[in-house]
Amino acid sequence: MFTLKTSSLLKNVPKTLTKVLALTLMVSAPLSLAQSEESVGWPEKEELKFGFIKLTDMAPLAIAYEKGFFEDEGLYVTLEAQANWKVLLDRVIDGQLDGAHMLAGQPLGATIGFGTESHVVTAFSMDLNGNGITVSNEIWDKMKAHIPVKEGKPVHPIKADYLKPVVDEYREAGKPFKMGMVFPVSTHNYELRYWLAAGGIHPGYYAPHKGDTSGQIDAQALLSVTPPPQMPATMEAGTIYGYCVGEPWNQQAVFKGIGVPVITDYEIWKNNPEKVFGVSQAWADKYPNTHIRVVKALIRAAMWLDENNNANRPEAVKILAKSTYVGADEEVLANSMTGTFEYEKGDKREVPDFNVFFRYNATFPYYSDAIWYLTQMRRWGQISEPKSDDWYKDIARKVYKPEIYAVAAKALIAEGKADAADFPEFDTETGFKPPQSEFIDDVTYDGSKPNAYLEQFNIGLKGETVL
Repeated sequence: MFTLKTSSLLKNVPKTLTKVLALTLMVSAPLSLAQSEESVGWPEKEELKFGFIKLTDMAPLAIAYEKGFFEDEGLYVTLEAQANWKVLLDRVIDGQLDGAHMLAGQPLGATIGFGTESHVVTAFSMDLNGNGITVSNEIWDKMKAHIPVKEGKPVHPIKADYLKPVVDEYREAGKPFKMGMVFPVSTHNYELRYWLAAGGIHPGYYAPHKGDTSGQIDAQALLSVTPPPQMPATMEAGTIYGYCVGEPWNQQAVFKGIGVPVITDYEIWKNNPEKVFGVSQAWADKYPNTHIRVVKALIRAAMWLDENNNANRPEAVKILAKSTYVGADEEVLANSMTGTFEYEKGDKREVPDFNVFFRYNATFPYYSDAIWYLTQMRRWGQISEPKSDDWYKDIARKVYKPEIYAVAAKALIAEGKADAADFPEFDTETGFKPPQSEFIDDVTYDGSKPNAYLEQFNIGLKGETVL
């Protein structure tokens, strides 16, 4: 049952939303149809422009548009591909875009002032999983000598322990070992760093207080930014030896015969949150009803993408293949979107949860998800100074907005478009998941104790450490 504690949610809600919330939130009780009839007012702004990057996990936006879910909410939306993550964020901040498909770390990074400073919020998590780490054929050939084999195939998950001898060989020969990721506050950056560090490879520190935002201080593997669609070509040119990116750009390397995806993020952190839908706080304050209606449409799109055991995924692939969305070959998109993933050419394996859009409460903006990203910012120096546990929790509440998601979900339940059983039962005083232990290094993450979590790692900043 979807239950909420009204008082805790109202504390962080703009005054413009208070009336809406009062109509929809009940203390530990389900929502009745009568009580929800006026739950969401008319949209203050009907014509909207949303940005996205050409990745399969922008799918909820495409589906909400193509299936008329936005129009059902009285919203007339234009979707526009953006050149890169920085441009996308800047255009949300300056109002050229009403909102966007964002890296989960972008609203957090902007709000704490790492990079462009602005208060950006999210009330909707777009997906779980969906990324992979790919290496060039040359690196793969060297790694294979260290990887266990069963029935003629590499044993997965493939740890960075098997990459470490290759990195050491390159460094001893005076060749910097270079890898690509999509943005400094991207999940891809943190997942790649997590995987490398778990294998004893130092991915380097940031030191913004010293003007060093390269992220390469003390690095044994040098990570740099490359836009997702350019990853395969950059690796093929030899500029980088591998990368972490979302689909379809890992599978593209397989189809082009230029590289091998060695691990998915599902194997690094099972059911990790990936992208979010972000808007500026100023926009959210100005258009509260519009915001709720956008979230309603996106929840319906996520449900459609996962319903009946992914039965709609073949249709979704055809939609995403359009040049206006991802623009990749259907065959490439289907490799991951329909529950499989191809590692080495011909080594296609069942990975039914590679892309998750709704199940496992994928769409809910958990505070504990936000705090995990903040711990990684601290671990790698993007947050220069020690912070208290309360600081992490306060920033999470400032950026992640489960109270807005709750209004949208309850309205959908009242309208008969969703079932209460589809949504999480949780303590809204915190919005925290239980401790999670399904990480590649078996370290347990408890979002309520961020500093204790950081203390568990051998590589990375923790406690009072300052570079």
